[in-house]
Amino acid sequence: MTLKGGRFVVTGGISLIGSHVAEQLLAAGASHVALLDNFSLGSTEMIGHLLDDPRVTLVRGDITRLNELMDAFEGAAGVFAIAGFLTLPFSANPGLGIEVNALGHFNILEAARHRGVKKVVFSSSVATYGDPEPGLIDETRPYRFHTMSPPGVLYGATKIIGETLGRLYSDRHGVRSVSLRYATVYGERQHYRGVNALYIIEAYDRIARGEAPVIPGDGSEVHDYVHVSDVARANLMAMDSDVTGEVFNVATGKATSLNRLVEIVNEVTGANIAPVYQETAGAVRVTTSSELTFSIDKIAKAIGWAPEVSIEEGIARLIAWRRG
Repeated sequence: MTLKGGRFVVTGGISLIGSHVAEQLLAAGASHVALLDNFSLGSTEMIGHLLDDPRVTLVRGDITRLNELMDAFEGAAGVFAIAGFLTLPFSANPGLGIEVNALGHFNILEAARHRGVKKVVFSSSVATYGDPEPGLIDETRPYRFHTMSPPGVLYGATKIIGETLGRLYSDRHGVRSVSLRYATVYGERQHYRGVNALYIIEAYDRIARGEAPVIPGDGSEVHDYVHVSDVARANLMAMDSDVTGEVFNVATGKATSLNRLVEIVNEVTGANIAPVYQETAGAVRVTTSSELTFSIDKIAKAIGWAPEVSIEEGIARLIAWRRG
């Protein structure tokens, strides 16, 4: 599918990922970008530069309401299905989380089928692996969830449902679908809802106040932090490709420990504040592994994507935005 001159809908359009996808779509020459959002987890405060573009339309809508999607998808060539519940809100309202992530994606695919949308790119997650055992994690790894907390299990399960629905609609109805399994996404316009990305912004906030950052455990816990600009580019490349019915890891393939994360924040800010090691009562944890390696061979071979932003550069960009 050609991006230039195309009409697209971004569900969750005012979110961290949604706003960056819209930004890159406009840069690629899209003729129209509709940002669909129900404003439950965000506002337009940080996307004014997008709304100033005459090619952008802001649509108040909810993916749990099929009729609103039918209206929004009319004339669209492609849909970026980004709206969804993350793990933290899932822990507070699991019923709504299931409705949004499972039924909501069914509605997106149904509306796409009826409106003649050619392709849907679904925002999935590496949560579909659960708490994986050590070793290289490619897209064939099964869901290992018996060691996880209930919110994490439910979140990962809804993403598996979304991926499966995408394959079903690709096979049965010809709605091309690609699912992107994101690692820990961070970057400019960072929110406070991502369980793992939260460590970055919380560490910066505390250091900026002259306080010691708090690290759970001994700091050896690792995550694969992928910058939002790389994630947005993966979305556009997936939409632009002829691939359908596939899932891809969107990660860096490199693990960063919480100890190293705090070191980087200290380096970027010019501070030298040692962390405090303590558990936070009631905190939602997903995985606590000290080893994590995602394979990105499949997405590289299929659509040519590879990450470009290092963790050091990405955190520097995030902090520069946060200061502004």
